[in-house]
Amino acid sequence: MNLYGDQATIERVLTNYRTWAVVGLSENPGRASHRVAAFLQSRDFQIIPVNPVAGQILGETAYPDLASIPEPVDVVDIFRRSSRAGAHVDEAIAIGAKAVWLQLDVIDEKAAARARTAGLDVIMDRCPAIEYPRLQRQSGLQ
Repeated sequence: MNLYGDQATIERVLTNYRTWAVVGLSENPGRASHRVAAFLQSRDFQIIPVNPVAGQILGETAYPDLASIPEPVDVVDIFRRSSRAGAHVDEAIAIGAKAVWLQLDVIDEKAAARARTAGLDVIMDRCPAIEYPRLQRQSGLQ
């Protein structure tokens, strides 16, 4: 198994999981987190911003942490430094998320192992805005 996310896992997450909490989502449209969340939103994914200093991002209410989100979350997409990602993975496990997606250059193998042990799908050092079009070309995903 690819520790960073095999194609079957990527396809399952991008095809079946629609509600994404984006940890570290920036209000700044120039930041990667903002562009990726906008991309997902344009593909009919529900985006829930997680940013303790923002009120709203991309037209959605922002929450200070994962535990504050009042609805179920399928995927926790993490835009934080690798050294801080593990805490968010643990939060994802605690709220019952189905998957964690650690963005490009965000690598925490111990946290990924904890998530897998808890039954979550794990994708690490990948970007859904890159993987979705690739999957779309391969499988005709809309």
